Amino acid sequence: MKKDSIPYVVAFTFLICAAFVLVLAAANEGTKDLVAANKEFATQSAVLGAFGIPYSDASGAAAAFASSVRPGKAEGFGSWLATIDGTEYVAVEQSGAGLWGAISVVLAASPDGRRVRGIRVVAQNETPGLGGRIEEPWFLGQYEGERAPGGRIAMKAGAEAAGAPDADKENGSVDGVSGATRTSQAFGAIIDAGLKRVEAIGGGK
Repeated sequence: MKKDSIPYVVAFTFLICAAFVLVLAAANEGTKDLVAANKEFATQSAVLGAFGIPYSDASGAAAAFASSVRPGKAEGFGSWLATIDGTEYVAVEQSGAGLWGAISVVLAASPDGRRVRGIRVVAQNETPGLGGRIEEPWFLGQYEGERAPGGRIAMKAGAEAAGAPDADKENGSVDGVSGATRTSQAFGAIIDAGLKRVEAIGGGK
């Protein structure tokens, strides 16, 4: 068969494509357990972080999760329950549209959705150095212990430009990221939606 003939080109292309498919299939099969383990650790660490439950490493996270966290109601995204220092908390995974893609978080709060315990970002595609700063400790730390009157937390303009975010835990508001108003507003809407789910799961207690 001549190398410049159509049958040769078709056969050669088919063999090359088949070889790549086999290699990719083998790589996928060989790493699927690791991928599943990493995904499980990502979920466990986010839930533990939102609840404020400490852990040391992946095995420590698995142990802490198994001993301290219980599954919540099976509706929509995941939900979890935990009793910490005698107080019951509810955590939910909540997603919504950001500026450039979906933002997913794990939010833990009191069962009535009126006091946030903590938040961890699971996934986001916002602009690095701007909207991507929603993952930074100063931003998420504003929510820890924040009162949520009516199950909502107001998102103010990015007053943290000088590095001094809102520290008042009773005013029901947090500072957005300077220069990332739309991302901040989207994040706030996701949190408010998550608080409604917490209340629904917690029974408004």
